[in-house]
Order: sequence, then structure tokens, then C-alpha cells
Amino acid sequence: MLKIFKLTAILEGITFLVLLANMFIIKTNNPELYHTIVRPFGLAHAALFIVYTILAILLRKSQNWDLKTFGIILIGSFIPFGTFYVEKKYLENNA
Repeated sequence: MLKIFKLTAILEGITFLVLLANMFIIKTNNPELYHTIVRPFGLAHAALFIVYTILAILLRKSQNWDLKTFGIILIGSFIPFGTFYVEKKYLENNA
């Protein structure tokens, strides 16, 4: 299950960055492309965010994460590049 969590973390981070780039860069330069990108990536990001959160909760006991580590892992999903940091620092050596 940890490998699935790692993959989810990476994909969630990618979709988050695509949405941010879409919002800041593409929206002003190409509004039509903006609307084409928002829906599929927004839905994918929402689903991955939910899966990431549920998997983090399920893995907390089996990985023996203390409250601080668990909090950092959850907060990582709200910060750009946060899931990449979490994957590198907390998950890299575990799977």
C-alpha cells in the first residue's frame, strides 16, 4: 500500500502544479485552453487528493508515524511541491 501512496503523492503533486500553471500562465494568455484543462485536471486532482488523504490515514499506524510526521505528510498536500518533499523525505526509504 505504501507504493500506491508514493505514486498517489507524485501524481497529486503533478496535477496540483498543472492546475497552478494553468491558473497563472495559461488563463491570461489562452482562455479557451484554460477551460479545456481545468475540468479534467481539476477532477483528477480532487480524486488524488482524497485518495492521498485516506491512504495517509490508513498508513499512519502501519508506518508508525508520530503526530508531527503525520501532520507534515497531510500538510504536504496543500503546498506546491509539498507532496514531492514528503515522498523524498518520508517515503523514499520505506518502500
